[in-house]
Amino acid sequence: MEKLTYTQAIVRLQEIMTNIENGKIDIDGLQDTLNEANELITFCRTKLHKVDEEIKTILDNISAE
Repeated sequence: MEKLTYTQAIVRLQEIMTNIENGKIDIDGLQDTLNEANELITFCRTKLHKVDEEIKTILDNISAE
């Protein structure tokens, strides 16, 4: 999942949600799909947290100058 971009992860999450809502995922595949969604959500949260921290650092550096 390291080579995945945030945008790609969001697109995949949207695909998963659409498939679930439209009943395209059977009960046998639901657990695997939900596990994938959970991993994607964790990836996105981590990515957002990192970007937030980087932005705060940049802004702090700008303020200090």
